Amino acid sequence: MREGSLEAPTRHAIDWNNPEFYDAELLDAELRRVFDICHGCRRCFNLCDSFPKLFDLIDSSPSEELDTVSSEGFKPVVDACTLCDMCFMTKCPYVPPHEFNLDFPHLMLRYRAVEKSSGIDKFAQRELSKTDRNGALAKHVAPLANWATDTKNTVTRGIMEKTLHIHRKAALPKYHSKTLIDQCKASELVVNKSAPAYGRKAVLYATCFGNFNNPAIGLATRKVLALNGVETEVVYPGCCGMPLLEQGDLAAVADNAVGVSMELGRWIDKGYVVIALVSSCALMLKFEWPLILPLNKEVEKLSKNTFDVSEYVVGIAKKEGIVEELQPLDGAISMHLACHARAQNMGAKGAEMLRLIPKTRVAVIDRCSGHGGSWGIMKDNYDTALKVGKTAAKNALKSGAPHIASECPLAAEHLMQGIELQDAEAASTRSASHPIELLAKAYGFE
Repeated sequence: MREGSLEAPTRHAIDWNNPEFYDAELLDAELRRVFDICHGCRRCFNLCDSFPKLFDLIDSSPSEELDTVSSEGFKPVVDACTLCDMCFMTKCPYVPPHEFNLDFPHLMLRYRAVEKSSGIDKFAQRELSKTDRNGALAKHVAPLANWATDTKNTVTRGIMEKTLHIHRKAALPKYHSKTLIDQCKASELVVNKSAPAYGRKAVLYATCFGNFNNPAIGLATRKVLALNGVETEVVYPGCCGMPLLEQGDLAAVADNAVGVSMELGRWIDKGYVVIALVSSCALMLKFEWPLILPLNKEVEKLSKNTFDVSEYVVGIAKKEGIVEELQPLDGAISMHLACHARAQNMGAKGAEMLRLIPKTRVAVIDRCSGHGGSWGIMKDNYDTALKVGKTAAKNALKSGAPHIASECPLAAEHLMQGIELQDAEAASTRSASHPIELLAKAYGFE
């Protein structure tokens, strides 16, 4: 074993069915073991707010060591974690197979799971995590829902801040009367038989966000793939469970994984691969589900046959070649590398895909946007989220690019809010998109 985790990082299965996983004393002992290692290292001080909170907690204690820190002080450290995985993937020298066996994000997940099992549950976050229910209800009253959640509606947003603790200035996803599934059923695409990649088949996993909040991602993907000879089907068996994972509800995540993997598995058996439209969902299918259900064959099969949308398009470009009808865009692109895209260990595929567009400059931003899923919209976190994402917004602004792209659409919108705070006039000339939407635009699709 070499010092400093020079081996490839390895993640262990989450032992959430073991009663010891929920033992409060064992959890506290592990928290203290890991926090003491973090205290002695401090490489992660600038990643998110968890580590500054931890180090301030220790430094303000009587001994300036962990032995005089009360366990009650650990909760703010846990609550500040967004499960972005960047400490595990990019910073920590003590991840497995190192003997210290440190996995900070999954330890924070365990803390939340213990809270959940103890009946400690936050109403607002619990209700926000029910994305399928919320989307199914909101689509019937989409204009009203979007009016009520608009940041300009100070009355309703003020009520939401007091009751749901969602910050009144946080941008919230819009809803559509017609979901991605609805729109795809109503339209057929002709597959380009002369394309180099003709013969490929892919099923697009719509994701809750792609289905209810931003169908444009899926519509753009279908058009790009059809032009490049790929036969596609769009399905949505249910949410990947990332919002539930954030709340430590591992049993609910496992239930979602079983149902969705069985449905998508039927398509894999027909010769299709699975493309996830949002990076967080791709991460769940590829990596998190196999750690939660390590013995489930359907989950394992799905993991091996799932691609992020940018990853899949780049794969076509490298193997068969793409249709060469791309035209330069009207300006440069500021491409944000989303944390959950980076955590997939596939490289900067979003930027790589956008570089296929001729004569178009792509400026890469590899700093955290600060959004963190539902974390960044909450009243207690919103200002911190903007602070964490300030450098990323500043870099996007400095690039001068009119197009802001991210494989996490929520991160792109959050960056736009950060840009607006720094330069409102400049923000008015910029727009946020998923990179596949920009590729579709370069192909001439509206």
